Amino acid sequence: MVDHERVEHPGAVGPVTADDLAEGVRLVVALLSGPDAAAADWDRPAGTLEWSCWETAEHLADDLFSYAAQLGPQSPPAEGFVPFVYQREAPGKPANVVFAEREAGPRGLVRVLEACGALLVAMVRTARPQDRAFHGFGTADAEGSAAMGLVELFAHARDLALGLGLEWTAPAGITTRVLARLFPDAPAGTDPWPTLLWATGRGDLPGRDRPAEWRWYSAPRD
Repeated sequence: MVDHERVEHPGAVGPVTADDLAEGVRLVVALLSGPDAAAADWDRPAGTLEWSCWETAEHLADDLFSYAAQLGPQSPPAEGFVPFVYQREAPGKPANVVFAEREAGPRGLVRVLEACGALLVAMVRTARPQDRAFHGFGTADAEGSAAMGLVELFAHARDLALGLGLEWTAPAGITTRVLARLFPDAPAGTDPWPTLLWATGRGDLPGRDRPAEWRWYSAPRD
């Protein structure tokens, strides 16, 4: 049995914060707002995903919205998700609450993403210490919700960068704190960005098999 005690990766200083999340949102929005992104084909696959870049960005926005919504009720549901109606545009497509108007183009899509990110930042800032947000990988506190949002941002930014022909590397300090909070089995002492890619099944680390299935551990480990 694996001991999922908190692992302090080198350089980790304190918890994942709302400021970390706000910076992650800012960086990903900046990546997707540049002229190269605007001119790219958003109907191309996002990296190794079966979804297009447009669908992946909508999925990312929806993730951020959903994590915010889970922290929203005064008594957040402890055993399930807030019962929004999720829809798929076609079989195999993401199941979302949030969709962006196609007529608004990539700029409008990125605004939707930014708005959903801002909602999660606000909820993380204002959540009470006792608030919990249900998730299948562990019911999370506000720090865990921020860390989950950052994994979604950084991993899908990489998917989108591959699909759109952009360059993307997540910031080392924030990534280190996210690894310490959500991935207690991740190796310490390795470069944090390749380690997060490995932990999410997107990359390799020397001497380690890539996980066939991956997950995080979002429940507080007090």
